Amino acid sequence: MSPYSPLAESVPTQERILVIYTGGTIGMQQHADGLAPGGDFTIRMATALNQLPLAQQQSLPPYEVISYTTLIDSSAATPLTWQQIARDINDQLTAYAGFVIIHGTDTLSWTAASLAYQLQGLDRPVVVTGSMRPLESPGSDALDNLQGALQFAAKPMLQEVAIYFAGQLLRGSRAIKQHSEAANAFASPNYPLLGERVGDDFIYYLSRGLGLQQRGAPRFELPDYRLVNQGEIVRIALWPGITAWQLEAWLSDSRVKGALLQLWGAGNLPNAANLLDVLARASGEGKLLAAISLCPQGSVHLGAYAAGHGLSDAGVLAGDDMTPEAAFTKLAHLLAQPLTLEDQRQRFLTSLVGER
Repeated sequence: MSPYSPLAESVPTQERILVIYTGGTIGMQQHADGLAPGGDFTIRMATALNQLPLAQQQSLPPYEVISYTTLIDSSAATPLTWQQIARDINDQLTAYAGFVIIHGTDTLSWTAASLAYQLQGLDRPVVVTGSMRPLESPGSDALDNLQGALQFAAKPMLQEVAIYFAGQLLRGSRAIKQHSEAANAFASPNYPLLGERVGDDFIYYLSRGLGLQQRGAPRFELPDYRLVNQGEIVRIALWPGITAWQLEAWLSDSRVKGALLQLWGAGNLPNAANLLDVLARASGEGKLLAAISLCPQGSVHLGAYAAGHGLSDAGVLAGDDMTPEAAFTKLAHLLAQPLTLEDQRQRFLTSLVGER
């Protein structure tokens, strides 16, 4: 990483925000072959922020920018990407008042959810943002998102990983990308906003945050995500006509350590005993299986309907109203640690960072 600071030497480092630029659409520029990553992002970001009205410029917190030498295409991000960002924050934690992570939007919510688990007990803000259009494009949303992320990263009562996008502050472990083109691409379907922009003010709703719930020193968990970086966890969404042999093709592979199942409605699957047999066999082999709904809103209630009866007996854990991002990254986080299967199961069913 190459550091750059636009700040005067008189500003103490501990009062600054560290911006970590990892890549994404926000930093792309138009080239002959189309959009491609552009350089000098730190200078370009400062130039953009200087376009704000003077009063808004003056309200920004002091900040520094670190750009990754090799920028990350978020569509190619892996658990090792999540690990790298978490460890970079950990290494700089006490030197800065807060952090802004600039990230591509395709997997931004996945990274935010993973960071939340790795940075449990966080005592300062980590705000993840990006944009749907490049920084210099006409009508870009980048400047508004950068401004809001910096403003919320300077609020000491925000003590968790959050996403700022399109005027809204979302819990990192509760967010999904809901639109491939719109500026308001992210939503929090099962938890209210942590904050929002109202006019020129950036309002944080303290009662909705984790800060009051997890007082004390950070208790970060930074396991080796190489243990879950080769497809050890699979995600299986039901479709009409799914058969036991198809499910078994995934779960019987000895390399698979866990699976996220997305079921119909409140937790239903086809009424076929052999499907449950496959799940029970995988669970009996020590594989960590969890289920959420295919619906973006609402919870699973395993066994509430006859079509879902038997899932709990087969060893499948209910993910309640967790997002796919939060459930999958939680499985990855637990399976990367030297925990017993019973501990993994218990911790999955426990809310660690407000994800359920």
